[in-house]
Amino acid sequence: MEEFSKNGRKLRPRKTSGSQEHRSEGPAYSTSRFHQPDRNGSNRHSTYTSDRPHGDRPRSDRPYGDRPRTDRPYGDRPREERPQGASGYSRGKGSYNTRGNNARKFGKKPFHKKEEFTRASQEGIDRMISRRPQVSDQGRYSDNDNVPSPIREEVRLNKFIANSGVCSRREADTLIQAGVVTVNGVVVTELGTKVNVYKDEVRFNGERLRGEEKVYLVMNKPKGYVTTASDPHADKTVMELLKGCQYRVFPVGRLDKNTTGVLMFTNDGEIAERLTHPSYDKKKIYQVSLDKPLTEEDCGKILTGITLSDGEVKADELEYIDAEDHRKLGIEIHSGKNRIVRRIFESLGYEVRALDRVYFAGLTKKGLKKGEWRQLSEGEVNILKMGAYV
Repeated sequence: MEEFSKNGRKLRPRKTSGSQEHRSEGPAYSTSRFHQPDRNGSNRHSTYTSDRPHGDRPRSDRPYGDRPRTDRPYGDRPREERPQGASGYSRGKGSYNTRGNNARKFGKKPFHKKEEFTRASQEGIDRMISRRPQVSDQGRYSDNDNVPSPIREEVRLNKFIANSGVCSRREADTLIQAGVVTVNGVVVTELGTKVNVYKDEVRFNGERLRGEEKVYLVMNKPKGYVTTASDPHADKTVMELLKGCQYRVFPVGRLDKNTTGVLMFTNDGEIAERLTHPSYDKKKIYQVSLDKPLTEEDCGKILTGITLSDGEVKADELEYIDAEDHRKLGIEIHSGKNRIVRRIFESLGYEVRALDRVYFAGLTKKGLKKGEWRQLSEGEVNILKMGAYV
């Protein structure tokens, strides 16, 4: 009786005859679908798969059969002789992971960048700052405890209007001449008129103007922030660090993106100009870390004066702040040119690894962590307004 498979194919009848020698060479008929005899009686590989991946094939025909280990990249070589991280053996302690984590070694502590400024250099820069007049973080002064307040009660009318946020001083003059400004109920059209900021009532189009409250902040600027009030191309600006500040302020001067240290903010344009304009010669002290020790010859050049693309410049003071490491320096300078400290050292073949402003017109970052800020006290503001600190 003919038999059919599940697919409807006719099954061949099982062979019952054959010599013992023929059966010893190989099975005349295999129940495995992998080996099926063809019409000539020889075995052939069918396209069907079997439950056993290689069926009754000889081991030499298997994809990986008894291939010698020497075919592998490092075959039978002892593990000690194999290069670390090479293919062909499992990674262990001390080998590199090239797929991520910046190729950190397994089993070892993560890499930490070494601090550019050591304790010895910090002590040296503190000694340098101590020789300069300072505004303390609590508003106390060594020699100026009883200095009278220099706040002026009388100011020009156009300045009062500008400080109220209405317009600029020049535009305020136009408003005054137009007769839309009154002082104590009387229209004032004369330019140069002065008013008392505490007693006089100034109105513009019937609305009373109040002088904007002046605010003065100091920050310990961290690395990676651009010193600007707004910049659409900057990833991060220092204004993002002024969380909790309800006043509209702007940075006084500039520190480049990779420079850290003392940075002041205010909405007082007059004092900002006094602290930044070159004619006032305000002192600034920087802590510098170079890629190689500064030679005595180059130190003398910086103090004598060197010529840059925008003119000659020299340092007011320059000293080694770490006796054992002449890469650590303290430099005092009054020039406000862009990137002036970095350009001075780069012109002599040095690379500035780290730059930290530790002193600015009497202000320091004492008590402030990187990114923190505080508001100056009334006493500190009075000292700055007097211009006591050069």
